[in-house]
Amino acid sequence: MKDVKIQVNDLNLFYSDKQALKNITLNMPAKRVTAFIGPSGCGKSTFLRVLNRMNDLIDNVNMKGSVLIDGIDIYDRNIDVVNLRKQVGMVFQKSNLFPKTIFENLVFAPRLNGIKDKKKLMEIAEESCIKAAIWDEVKDRLYDPAFSLSGGQQQRLCIARALAVQPQILLMDEPASALDPLSTAKIEELIFELKKNYTIIIVTHNMQQAARVSDYTAFFYIGELIEYDKTSKIFTNPSIKQTEDYVTGRFG
Repeated sequence: MKDVKIQVNDLNLFYSDKQALKNITLNMPAKRVTAFIGPSGCGKSTFLRVLNRMNDLIDNVNMKGSVLIDGIDIYDRNIDVVNLRKQVGMVFQKSNLFPKTIFENLVFAPRLNGIKDKKKLMEIAEESCIKAAIWDEVKDRLYDPAFSLSGGQQQRLCIARALAVQPQILLMDEPASALDPLSTAKIEELIFELKKNYTIIIVTHNMQQAARVSDYTAFFYIGELIEYDKTSKIFTNPSIKQTEDYVTGRFG
């Protein structure tokens, strides 16, 4: 695999005494979409949170192994976690907008990072919304409450907000699971466009969605990585019968 962006080596993660991830090793390429699939509770979202150290916020989590982004171990004690999370943005299953205006949501993080100039903040807001394919829908409504948007628009606004700090990697935890089919299609089109400039990791329960949007697919089961390969191979000719049974709906 050329242009590896993220390297995970022999990763084990425990919640107190319970092992949630077991001996995970995989390389994820730059500017591609990697999908994590598997039944509920199999470790997909836990592993996603490993990639920007969100599990640091949970008590009694212990991790062994290494996670490298561009060759740098993000769990090194000298790593600035705030800077890491600028580099590795995250979009959650349900839109987690602030109870503020659309504009204030977009510029919240840039302001925290010290940008005060109003013209610059407006440029960031516009650029982020254009990238998230929502500018035409919000440009005349920037000072309306963010919650006045539809569910699909709110989710694209969350993506725009994540892009406002210019990350290199975008983590998406079931970003379309609460949306109607039309809004889901817009999110999928957006992912396809974003991968030209960003490395995207998506957790999804939707087999068809994984097949449509991703270049690589990782199948997890009870904390183990069962199979990881190009999406076309996972869905048409998997190497392991357990993967085949899952993607064809025989279990899970």
